[in-house]
Amino acid sequence: MLLGARALPVRVFLNPDLDILLETNTRAGTVLRQVAFDKSVQRYLGSQIFWEKVEAYRQATGRGSDDLKFSEQDLVRFFKGEHREIKRYILDDIRTSVIHSPENKLKDYVEFGGKATEKPISYNTIEKTFFSFFIRKEPMPLPMDHKLEIGENPRQLEKDQLVKLMNIFTEEVFVGQYDFDRGTYRIEEALRKGEDVPDPHLRAVRLAREEILYNVLRYVRDSAKQFFLMQGGQLVDDEDLFQRPFPELLWEHVRKVIRNLNALPIWINKDATISSAVFGGKQTYDFWKHIFDTGTTPGGLRVLAKPLSLSDLLL
Repeated sequence: MLLGARALPVRVFLNPDLDILLETNTRAGTVLRQVAFDKSVQRYLGSQIFWEKVEAYRQATGRGSDDLKFSEQDLVRFFKGEHREIKRYILDDIRTSVIHSPENKLKDYVEFGGKATEKPISYNTIEKTFFSFFIRKEPMPLPMDHKLEIGENPRQLEKDQLVKLMNIFTEEVFVGQYDFDRGTYRIEEALRKGEDVPDPHLRAVRLAREEILYNVLRYVRDSAKQFFLMQGGQLVDDEDLFQRPFPELLWEHVRKVIRNLNALPIWINKDATISSAVFGGKQTYDFWKHIFDTGTTPGGLRVLAKPLSLSDLLL
């Protein structure tokens, strides 16, 4: 690591204000980009700052060290000069809690930094898919400890159920199928050169692509919204969806949707034309939405035997 260096310059802070140090370090790697922090590191630092702000709020309002009888909105109002940052720190804490949960099976398949090709899915993709779909972005009006003791706190439900969704996806797509030794490096190019890529591995690599995963999760979202509508006539907003407890029957529906999408023949189609025109480069979300909705690419190339329907995916 030191490449032959025998000495290192060190800056020592004597009795520093830890809050200022943490925020300065975070800004250096995010807003100012003096040090290019990976997104996951930025989120972790934001989570740390969030709890520093919580403690500062407690002290300023004369609360105990474990008091959570105040809301995210209270924090935003209190730190009114930093309201944008506080909103981001709230989300950073949720993202960090989910992806680093000890129960999260997906994290073993996530590339947290750089552009390594050993693992199938990047942290940035997680943010643009799972987190984009299922985390409420606006601060909550309820106290942070609302129904926490009985397992019905909306934010905690959101975190726990996101972990469960990630675990189902991992079990259906990656476990026993993705080959870490083979990785993701130039998979499509290898196919076009006639190299052998095992079907399970190819399927896992393709389903982990951001634009494809995004559209897979559209069907997960729609299956959950349909379930609540059919069971009790409840119209659920997208951002509140994972803050409602999912009954076991709904989790069975979610697994069916992912399993049936995983079974589509397109993911193991090794035809050179398909590899080049469909999987050859990164496509837009709308490109794959068009394929799922019509069975063809926007240019008219047949990719699926027929358009996908939610009813078929739930069979």
